Amino acid sequence: MPKVEILLIAPLTDADHVALDRDFTVHRLWPQDDKDAFIASVAQNIRAVVTRGDFGASAKLIASLPKLEIIACFGVGTDAIDLPAARARSIPVTITPDILTDDVADIGMALMLGILRNVVAGDRHVRTLKWPDGPLPLTVGLKGKRLGIYGLGKIGMALATRAAAFGMPIAYHSRKPRRDAAYPFHTSLVELAKASDILAVCASATAETQGTVNAAVLEALGPKGYLINVSRGSVVDEPALLTALEQRTIAGAGLDVFLNEPRIDARFMALDNVMLQPHQGSGTFETRAGMGQLVRDNLAAHFAGKPPLTPVG
Repeated sequence: MPKVEILLIAPLTDADHVALDRDFTVHRLWPQDDKDAFIASVAQNIRAVVTRGDFGASAKLIASLPKLEIIACFGVGTDAIDLPAARARSIPVTITPDILTDDVADIGMALMLGILRNVVAGDRHVRTLKWPDGPLPLTVGLKGKRLGIYGLGKIGMALATRAAAFGMPIAYHSRKPRRDAAYPFHTSLVELAKASDILAVCASATAETQGTVNAAVLEALGPKGYLINVSRGSVVDEPALLTALEQRTIAGAGLDVFLNEPRIDARFMALDNVMLQPHQGSGTFETRAGMGQLVRDNLAAHFAGKPPLTPVG
């Protein structure tokens, strides 16, 4: 029996490529110079799309694949996938939830420690042999700092658990209160920012959350406040954030996600009050292996006539 043909939008891990090639006929899109021509050449045979959260699947792509049955996303973000276009054709979209929760929460804590304790500058101080000339300025401790979490989903809850171990009081803002969360709930993001020393962005990237961490929120966070973002760049009004960092109307930021990544705004490079990471929240061997396995498990379930394991609701 011939293998099912799939379109792989972006590279995954080497192990994932081996496993997908074993089970499917894989057409790789990202190396192609003329992507539209390549899609047209294979469109009649493609029954599945495998993509990443940062690459997604556009309405144009979905419309170009008449036999498409499933879109399997390596990641949890669906902001780059045209969900209405998929739903219009009853094409299930799957994601890889839960697996990356702990690693993303860990990056959130690392960013907090990194920016408040000035870890990068400390490393540079030692490497450039400046330590004998004198110590670095004092830094800011985490204990007792009020952490506001925007988006108390699974990642937000995991971050709260970690922060509590550092002695940090926690509050949150979400679409609605969680009955299973004992932390104080704020009905507005501005009010949460006013009550926080550190504001951590863990909200899902949707049309409703786009740009919600705006100038008013940053002003409420204040000149001693810090922003941490492990969600998506689109949730933050990035020009407003850059202005706040440049003018020191907030103290600093730790960022794993940006608009237009990986080609981010050059203004970030000139700042000494921001810690930057290349969207590495889920970037561990363990998590990436688990994500790849779940992508394949969703494909296997679908092509065996069973419901996908982790569909988008």
